[in-house]
Amino acid sequence: MRPLRLFVALALIGHPVQAQQIPTPESVLGFPVGTDFELATYEQSLEYFQRLAAASDQVELQEVGLTSYGRPWYLALISSAENLQDAERYREIAHRLAYPAEDMTEAEARRLAMDGKVIVHIDGGLHATEVAHAQHTIQLAYDLVTGDSNPEIAAILDNVILVLWFSINPDGQTMVSDWYKSNVGTSYEVAGAPFLYQKYIGHDNNRDGYMINQIESRVVTRIDRYWEPQIIYNHHQSSPFPTRIWIPPFAEPISPNVHPLMWRTVNLIGMAMAQALEERGQEGAVHMGSGFDNWYPGFMDHANNFHNVASLLTETALYRYATPHFYTIGDFPANARDLRPESLYASPWQGGWWRIRDAIDYMLTASISVLDVAAKYRTDLLFNRYQAASDVIEQYRSGPPYGYFISQGQSDPVAAVEMLRRLAFNGIEIQRLTRAVTVDGVTHGAGSWMIPMDQPNANFVRQLFAVQEYPDLRESPEGPPEQPYDVSGWTLPYLFDVRVVEARTPLEADVREAFEDL
Repeated sequence: MRPLRLFVALALIGHPVQAQQIPTPESVLGFPVGTDFELATYEQSLEYFQRLAAASDQVELQEVGLTSYGRPWYLALISSAENLQDAERYREIAHRLAYPAEDMTEAEARRLAMDGKVIVHIDGGLHATEVAHAQHTIQLAYDLVTGDSNPEIAAILDNVILVLWFSINPDGQTMVSDWYKSNVGTSYEVAGAPFLYQKYIGHDNNRDGYMINQIESRVVTRIDRYWEPQIIYNHHQSSPFPTRIWIPPFAEPISPNVHPLMWRTVNLIGMAMAQALEERGQEGAVHMGSGFDNWYPGFMDHANNFHNVASLLTETALYRYATPHFYTIGDFPANARDLRPESLYASPWQGGWWRIRDAIDYMLTASISVLDVAAKYRTDLLFNRYQAASDVIEQYRSGPPYGYFISQGQSDPVAAVEMLRRLAFNGIEIQRLTRAVTVDGVTHGAGSWMIPMDQPNANFVRQLFAVQEYPDLRESPEGPPEQPYDVSGWTLPYLFDVRVVEARTPLEADVREAFEDL
């Protein structure tokens, strides 16, 4: 299969081979990360990463585009100096495994997995009023760059290339930080922000995973398809009270069109997080429960599970901004006051002070756990990307749907083009017919579009084109059905009013000969 070729202009901030003294966050921000009543703006974060990149050969800063409000937008690559010098080769290995050539053998894939490095996307700041994660990325970078003497960190730097979105919503980070700082010490200190912290969709900026209407969504999708990471980790800050952090496994239901290796990897990472949190005495981690399912493919992280990328989120506890708060048992719901351990909530949080630094520390443990799993399971994660892609290709070669035909004769032809553009941007291969073909007794004219399903990302197409049947989840046969956590239906041809015809029989050679690349 051919990978979708996506290119990105990268502006690199150079650094000397011999590292200067590594700047501490406090030396740039003017306060330690996680200080009560203090929040770094995006501009302060960027200044720190610029200085860090100038001082360390383990950090590269790359400009990826502009935000909705026109801010220059950067991400940071963090790894060993040797890995960063050879980053393009490792990116090519990731692409070869994600989009295996027709003649690639399992032995060749295993050799590539042995040679490659795991690429991990971690981001902070998506929901800007959930303030801790865009602060934690500053500390995470410093801890990685100064942690060479720690065997765990050394192994991460040797085996992993971290694509760190230190702020995945730069506009929102600065807007919320400025709003909060203007109110600190007043009666409005924890007041909600009276604006959208993403220019057009605000808090729904994580629900643009398949429509990719926003500039930020397009930039992130473009970079994810450029690097093809094996893991994507998205931070949030809305843990169900009184728990301190919600981590995978996800609640039910999960999407039916995801390769099972993705769910197994996500669950492995979640349990590794739980283990690390317990080892550090960080109580209050919970899994599954109700809500935080993985049904809706529009979430920015979850959209990538259909691309054979193990994608996950966590939800850490939040009070308000950087203002500390003291909780007593009396604040807890009645059913949580006995502090009874549960199988998926083994160390109940007992209350007390909760500060932004506490949230940051939990996030640091979780992020390092993701990177530690990536380092320890490097060859497995790389090979599994090939395995999942190969399995998906074989699945749709041996059973329907074999493909989808979309004619140009739609009631609104532009709608069909817009739908297909979004699929192409998401890494889907689309063909066009050079002559009429007949499949399942239906003739499709020259110029019609065709999506063959024997391609690595085919599950994404099936998830978007299928009619959803939300599972009937109840605590008892006579009980009420569980309410969906988020969107429960989204069939794309219905939303665009585009007629799509499914190929129910294999596409013979004479049909494929009529295909041409778009």
